[in-house]
Amino acid sequence: MPRTLENLKEICSTRKAADMLGVSQRTVQLWVESGFLNAWKTPGGHRKITLSSINKVLQDRLASIQPELPSDNEEFCILYVEEDEALKTLFKNFISRSKYKVKLHLASNGFEGLVALGKSKVDLLITDLKMPGMNGFEMIHHLQTDDEFKDLKIIVFTSMGEQEISEHGGLPSHMQVITKPVPLDQIGLLIDSLILLRMHNRSKVKPTSQKFRRTSS
Repeated sequence: MPRTLENLKEICSTRKAADMLGVSQRTVQLWVESGFLNAWKTPGGHRKITLSSINKVLQDRLASIQPELPSDNEEFCILYVEEDEALKTLFKNFISRSKYKVKLHLASNGFEGLVALGKSKVDLLITDLKMPGMNGFEMIHHLQTDDEFKDLKIIVFTSMGEQEISEHGGLPSHMQVITKPVPLDQIGLLIDSLILLRMHNRSKVKPTSQKFRRTSS
């Protein structure tokens, strides 16, 4: 069995669950109430969802919708911003085994990341936070202030804990943070889910034909 999300942390909020599953928070709440997702409530009334049940939904989604989706010849573009050359090589080798068309760009700090984003359309940004020069916090701040990147999916890989992240100004609440060491099998599952979600969304957009009538003046 591949490593699951339980290797990261055991629970998450409804907001993070919605972001991971590509649905609304209300949908997550309904799934919890129906028993589709396993969760419990804190004394303050906040739902905490088990990541094992989210992982199961992701796996079921891959198994159920993949055969029905049309082919998508466009590459899924990932930018990985990481100082550690060994980690970049490991991730590059891992991505090369993907069953989908994935194009990987690599950068060593936030400045190189912004340059790469300016040159190519990126579907997913994966970044560390501690880097020389411009760090991940600064890069993310620049992206958050630019409407061009408001829909860019960002996943943070970091060895920093919540307290240390908070001391650096924190991150947007919707952003997914994964603690190192990175579980590559699970990352592959998340990437596959994003690729399939893009293909699914495109399959719902049907081309329409229009007839134009030429008029003479």
